[in-house]
Amino acid sequence: MNGSGAAGEVRRAVLAAHRALPAANRAAPVLVACSGGADSLALAAAAVSAGLRVHAAVVDHGLQPGSARQAAITSDALVGLGVVSAVHAIKVDGPGGPEAAARRGRYAALRAARPHPDSPVLLGHTLDDQAETVLLGLGRGSGPRSIAGMREWDEPWLRPLLGVPRRVTVAACAELGLTAWQDPHNTDPRFTRVRLRHEVLPLMEDVLAGGVAAALARTAAQLREDADALDAIAAERLDEAVDGNTVLLAPLVGVPAAVRRRVLRLWLVDRGVSSLTDLHLRAAERYVTEGPDRGGAALPGGLELVRERGRLAVRPVSRAPRPPLEDVSRVRR
Repeated sequence: MNGSGAAGEVRRAVLAAHRALPAANRAAPVLVACSGGADSLALAAAAVSAGLRVHAAVVDHGLQPGSARQAAITSDALVGLGVVSAVHAIKVDGPGGPEAAARRGRYAALRAARPHPDSPVLLGHTLDDQAETVLLGLGRGSGPRSIAGMREWDEPWLRPLLGVPRRVTVAACAELGLTAWQDPHNTDPRFTRVRLRHEVLPLMEDVLAGGVAAALARTAAQLREDADALDAIAAERLDEAVDGNTVLLAPLVGVPAAVRRRVLRLWLVDRGVSSLTDLHLRAAERYVTEGPDRGGAALPGGLELVRERGRLAVRPVSRAPRPPLEDVSRVRR
């Protein structure tokens, strides 16, 4: 793979992202997550060309007829590129629907497949994927954290191609004589992301005279910078407010709401509370700004938030019936 053309562009993106890694991750072999599609296949070839020690994991979700055969074909193609490759079959089940369950299973398999504890896992998300992620976040009202999109480095996940359009990875495969797999799910209109890709974004590109995907990706980058700055301020405030397993209310009074909710999120995540939504955080914030002492703000995982004696605590839900989350602002005890 020379330095010109689409393949060279992909290679340069991989090298730049890899050089920016922390030293320990940079020294470890990489694991490329490869579905056999153009994005991940071009990524694997670029990693080899860049001189990295490359392993690959092909995850077979078992959701389509012949998936095991296709996974084996992809793995063989990777071996032909000089990659140490293995197929990982997973069972897709659990809450949240098939897309969410497949994502959980895939990411768990990729973590387990890393050849070294410090190995980065290279994912083939492109600029177009970033634009789709931003649109999904906007449409769902998920807030700035979601609209900020995917990070290039979010240990152990490394996304070197977030600045590379999908058309470039397709062209790179053509230049290298690589036959990419066309996943039928990528054209199935039952999936929201597919409709965004084939209907919404092309319409926006037409109406706004092009450049929409790149503009959405720039918006995501700007929001990530803002979010990082606010998170750093929130971490300082949390240091001032945390007291053992509780948070003192006084240091959070008068703090801007955007910072206060971030403080609460950092603290709740540290307390083992996951899957927090904006609704959870706003309910928690009301416990800071509104008295009197009370409990009952429902949190994920069978937990609830309690306000007492000038501090917040998290405890398992008591057996006494509690009001639903949206009603907590009207509770006075």
